[in-house]
Amino acid sequence: MLYNAFEHMNKLLLYTKLTLLMILSVNIEAADIAKGKEKSAACVACHGQEGVSPSPIWPNLAGQHAGYLSKQLHEFKKGASGNRNNSIMYGISLTLSDDDISDLSEYYASLQGSIGTTADKYLLLGQNVYRGGNMEYKIQACMACHGPTGQGNAPANIPSLSGQHADYLYTQLKNFQSQTRSNDPNKMMRNIVDRMTDDELKAVSQYIQGLY
Repeated sequence: MLYNAFEHMNKLLLYTKLTLLMILSVNIEAADIAKGKEKSAACVACHGQEGVSPSPIWPNLAGQHAGYLSKQLHEFKKGASGNRNNSIMYGISLTLSDDDISDLSEYYASLQGSIGTTADKYLLLGQNVYRGGNMEYKIQACMACHGPTGQGNAPANIPSLSGQHADYLYTQLKNFQSQTRSNDPNKMMRNIVDRMTDDELKAVSQYIQGLY
């Protein structure tokens, strides 16, 4: 009986290892950068040939964390019932399978991020808000989550912001402020921007655009 118990345990351990290997192999196969590049042809008009948007109203995707990109596409796919409703992205995301989303996310994450500049008139205020927040109004420093150079935190799904278009960033901050966008866990962004002035929103957006 003791022998059978050990034999059963060994078989169980072997089965567990094989299952884990299968899961890992599926995850590796699920994200194919080459396929992602092919599929990105439909994204070029707005997000650029190499993930750097030619228009400041659309986001740069190059260098963004794959997990964050995947999360956004899945949320766009929910449409009006989700927390990030955008009619254009809703229509596009509906055509994407889970594999498509994984491939595209990995492809854009593999690209070199862009480098922007900060307008001089916004530099001081933007730097103060990003690096120090505003303690008087209990506004947390942006770099506490997004890092001193705006690289974000991939495991925590906190996006990279460095080099992102200031116009796009400002629009998203205003969307959080108006509750139009509400896909921030624990209302983190909404609670912060609710206490920020319009000048602070513009300045910090400009400052982030110049980070690298």
